[in-house]
Amino acid sequence: MAVSRRVFVATAAVLAATGVSRPASAAPAAAAEDPRSRIPVSPDDTEADLVRKASQVRPTARHIAWQRLERTAFLHFGVNTFTGLEWGTGDEDPDVFQPAGLDTDQWARALRDGGFRLAILTVKHHDGFVLHQSRYTDHSVASSSWQGGQGDVLRSFADSMRRHGIKVGVYISPADENQYLHGVYANGSARTGHTIPTLVDGDDRTPPRTYTLPATDYGAHMLNQLYEVLTEYGPIDEVWFDGAQGRIPPDKVEKYDWDSWYTLVRSLAPDAAIAVSGPDVRWVGNEGGLAREDEWSVVPVREKDYGRTDYALNYDAPDMGSRAALVKAQPVADFLQWWPAECDVSIRDGWFYHPDQQPKSVEQLTDIYFRSVGRNSVLLLNIPPDTDGLLPAVDVVRLREFRERVDRELPEDLARGGRTTASPGRVTVDLGREREVDRIRLAEDIRYGQQVESFVVEAQRDGAWTEVIGAGTIGASRILLLAVPVRARRWRVRVTGSRAEARLVEFGLYRSRV
Repeated sequence: MAVSRRVFVATAAVLAATGVSRPASAAPAAAAEDPRSRIPVSPDDTEADLVRKASQVRPTARHIAWQRLERTAFLHFGVNTFTGLEWGTGDEDPDVFQPAGLDTDQWARALRDGGFRLAILTVKHHDGFVLHQSRYTDHSVASSSWQGGQGDVLRSFADSMRRHGIKVGVYISPADENQYLHGVYANGSARTGHTIPTLVDGDDRTPPRTYTLPATDYGAHMLNQLYEVLTEYGPIDEVWFDGAQGRIPPDKVEKYDWDSWYTLVRSLAPDAAIAVSGPDVRWVGNEGGLAREDEWSVVPVREKDYGRTDYALNYDAPDMGSRAALVKAQPVADFLQWWPAECDVSIRDGWFYHPDQQPKSVEQLTDIYFRSVGRNSVLLLNIPPDTDGLLPAVDVVRLREFRERVDRELPEDLARGGRTTASPGRVTVDLGREREVDRIRLAEDIRYGQQVESFVVEAQRDGAWTEVIGAGTIGASRILLLAVPVRARRWRVRVTGSRAEARLVEFGLYRSRV
């Protein structure tokens, strides 16, 4: 593996060991498009060309802000909560939706106490029932007798999350069983220009700007609902799409208007990350919350279906971004793109609440944390509200226990305040005295891309440097667990393989209290 001449630069006043962590400039407020976030590839590119191009890919400001979230929450809530289904039928009686004790402040407090920084609500799942007061469907909270038809879960959710310092995300399913029943979804209509928002009878809005975008009948329906959500509920920080198709006959298809949807989101919520059928964030490839051992944020992609960013390799390929993966994907790849992984998993077996299910143990959640956040990914943990409109008490307790466990796993950073020296390819920390270490946390300064391909961590014992552990990628976050504590005064990380100059902003050393 080729190693650059100078493979390591310590940044942020030489790592967290100095008491200064990631620089504030790592997450600027503006989210302007950065053309370096994806670079075209050619069938004529050599392996060296591909590696060079991969080393030049950079995240956008929204990528950096999203990666720093680390722990995000999903809240699957809707008619399925009351019918017991995981995928609804679209013909549910809206009056089945009766969360008499809805308390979104309770949700927010539980998520805040669990260490979550963003929460995503299923504003619309595949059944088509929406949790806000929409002008474009009768399959919504407005058609339920709950709160006299005036209830708006999205408004309550958004207000509560912001009140407790949690960012707001929305999931609007591309699939829509109700709109299929009404002849809108998969009706074979051609893409034509639609004015968004499309005003309806009695509509008193005066939009400051309208958009003319190509869409099918259903694509326009989605655009109008997106417009409502992104203009009437305050700042949205993540818009989450999946690629689900409705359960429709095989001779029918709804080809989603991704390009128009992306354009509208970018216009109305420029700081929002678009995941996971989106250009900003990809699905890790499983619903167990587990990233790959070596997870790359720079991966080969192709464009399809009206601009949708798609995998050049299989979505669950064991290797998404190594040199070998770049070469393997070359015949079908259009770009190398900054497309980091989001690891979704539910705290219970199902995505919606079922009274006979129990939450995962603290040990299971902690293992997922280390295998997601600890592997250059963001954890998306689903906690489904129950039929009262509350997060179950046992789940609330489990979230707090989970945060407390992670805090005990990674307590005081022993390297903070230590004497640090840096030289090409290595950083050394002198702790001042011998200390036991069993957790190591590393991070690259991803403003300069993801570069590290391999590294080792060493401890000086009896005057000699001894390898303690080694691994491949680092990226925005890499956490290494030692089977047994190692006692030493001097520690160092040594980069052994890198695509270009590597810059680290964190070299943390911990002794767990578990």
